[in-house]
Amino acid sequence: MKKHNFYAGPSILPKKVVKETAKALKNFAGTGLSLASISHRSKEFVQVMSETQDLFKELLDIPEGYSVLFLGGGASMQFAMIPYNLMKSKAAYVNTGAWASKALKEAKLFGEVHEIKADDFFHLPKNFDLPKDIDYLHITTNNTIYGTEYKDDFDVNVPVIADMSSDIFSRKVDISKYAMIYGGAQKNLAPSGVTFVIIKNDIIGKVDRQIPSMLNYKTHIDKESMFNTPPVIPIYAAHQTLKWIKANGGVEGMNKKAVKKAEILYNEIDRNPYFVGTVGNESRSLMNICFVMSEEHKDKEKDFLEFATGQGMVGIKGHRSVGGFRASTYNSLPMKSVKALVKTMQKFEEKQG
Repeated sequence: MKKHNFYAGPSILPKKVVKETAKALKNFAGTGLSLASISHRSKEFVQVMSETQDLFKELLDIPEGYSVLFLGGGASMQFAMIPYNLMKSKAAYVNTGAWASKALKEAKLFGEVHEIKADDFFHLPKNFDLPKDIDYLHITTNNTIYGTEYKDDFDVNVPVIADMSSDIFSRKVDISKYAMIYGGAQKNLAPSGVTFVIIKNDIIGKVDRQIPSMLNYKTHIDKESMFNTPPVIPIYAAHQTLKWIKANGGVEGMNKKAVKKAEILYNEIDRNPYFVGTVGNESRSLMNICFVMSEEHKDKEKDFLEFATGQGMVGIKGHRSVGGFRASTYNSLPMKSVKALVKTMQKFEEKQG
C-alpha cells in the first residue's frame, strides 16, 4: 500500500534527495569514502558547504551584508543564542504557540520581555503596538501545532528576528526586512541535525556581555560555519533539497504548489460535515493544516484515524496538546498525497451513511 507522509517533522523529503544522500553515504563525490566518514575540511565537502550557502542566497534573494550559517542544536539552541547575542536590555516577542513560548522563556533569562499574544493560539495577533525601547522583535512565522501562519513580512522600525523552521522556502520573503531568520531544517529542508541562520552582519557585537565562543554568532560568521565539525549529512541533504527546489521553479514554484495543496484540503474540510477547521481563514497555515471532527461527530475521531491509517495516511494525528488531526503539506509532499487524503475523508463520509 502506498504511504502518504504527513508528519510534522522530521518530515517528508523529495525522493531524489533521499536517493542522492543514500548514494553519498556509500560513495561521496567519487572519493570511494562514505559521506558519514569524510573530513568536513576535505575539498569535496567544502564545496558542498559553499554551494549550499550560495543556493540559500540565490533562492531567497539574500542581499549583501548577510551571512548564511549552518549550526547544531536545533532552533531551540537559537532561542538562547538570540538574546545572548542581541538583547541589551529589552525585546518584544509575539507569542503564537508552543515554540514561540519556549523562545520567550529563554529570552527572559537575559532581560525584559514585552509579550504580544492573542486570546488563544488559534488566532494571530495583528496590528499591535511596539515599545520604542526594544532591541528587537521576535516572531514565529508558522505555528506547526495550531496551524496558523503569518504570510506577509513584518514592516516595523526595529530589527525583526523570525523563526521560519516550518515555512522557509514555501513563499517569497523580503530578507531585507529581517535582521535574522533561522530554523530547524527537519521540516522543509533536510533531516534533523542542522539549523540554518540567515543573519545581518551588522547586528552583532553590540552587547556588553561576554559570549562563549560556540554561542557567539561572530565565531561562526568568521569561520563560515566551520568553527567546529558541522552536521555533514544534513547539510549535504539540504544541498540536494535546494537543487531540487531550484529545478522545480524555485520559491515561486513551491508557493504555487503550497497554495494549491492547501486550497484543496481546506475546501474539503469546509465542505465535509464530519470535519471542521480549527483556524479562521485569515490565519490558516499553508504548511500545517489542522482540523477536528465536527461537534455532532466528535465520537468518530478514533474511527477516522483508524480508517485513514488503513488508507495509507501516516502522521495525521494532531499534536497531543490540541488533539484532532494535522496534515503537514510541506514542499516535498506530492499533490497526489493531498488528493489521497481528501478522497479518504470523502470515503469516510460515505461509509457513515
